[in-house]
Amino acid sequence: MPAAASLPAARQAGGRAAARRLLREPFGAVGLGLVVLVTAGALLADVVSPTDPLALDIRARLQAPSIGHPLGTDHLGRDLFARVLHGGRVALEVALVSVGLALVGGLALGTVAGYGPPWLDHALVLLFDTVRSFPTIMFALALVTVLGGSLASIVLIVVVTSIPVYGRIARTQTQSLRTYEFILAARALGAGAPRVLAGHVVPNVIGPLLILASMEIPVVVTIEAGLSFLGVGIRPPTPSWGSILNDGYAFIRETPWPVVAGGLPLAVTTLGFTFLGEALRDVFDPRLRREA
Repeated sequence: MPAAASLPAARQAGGRAAARRLLREPFGAVGLGLVVLVTAGALLADVVSPTDPLALDIRARLQAPSIGHPLGTDHLGRDLFARVLHGGRVALEVALVSVGLALVGGLALGTVAGYGPPWLDHALVLLFDTVRSFPTIMFALALVTVLGGSLASIVLIVVVTSIPVYGRIARTQTQSLRTYEFILAARALGAGAPRVLAGHVVPNVIGPLLILASMEIPVVVTIEAGLSFLGVGIRPPTPSWGSILNDGYAFIRETPWPVVAGGLPLAVTTLGFTFLGEALRDVFDPRLRREA
């Protein structure tokens, strides 16, 4: 009983130690700060900037930054600061939903492939290779052309193209774990495949996938912005960092601020999640962990 009671305390202590190691990493602290900044801006967009991001004011078009418009206005007089904040909601919604679904799907298929019979493994690997053989951008353009530009279309594109990435990593990790003594002992005690996978394999495989997911979020944000920039992503007037960039390039000779407003959050988001993912890898990967 005392040993069982001490298990949650030990896990909490391990979590606090990992958090301290993460914050001691310069890149980890910076990345976490940038991620918190982007996330807070998206969640509190209505509070930080009560201005309607869709409100038009032609008389105030293409203005430079001011107290009333911290990032200036676009060619229709819309407040760029409000549009950037609400565009962050769209970007994070697409990224978190699609990366989460891809991680769950890849984890499920990868563990089944690594633990299942050889014929199932070969079939799933062939499926992974087939999907990954298509260039992502070409596949995205084709699918958006068929289904139309929407949040659901972009999420579907990311999920389909990302599942093989998570699936291959989960498959490799599962194949290395299936011969470990604790897996063999569970099987000897009569545990079936679902119980072994859920209770022993998944907890040991999920760590590297979570680190990969944190580094995939800026990639997904860039894909969403790129499709919106090309005019096949989120439909106007919904705010999107890609559409802000597109509008800015059309009027860049008159003012550079729309381009700055669209490009800056992309750079901050990419740096934040990349730094955080690198720091998480150093903290949680035993092969790369550095003693303090």
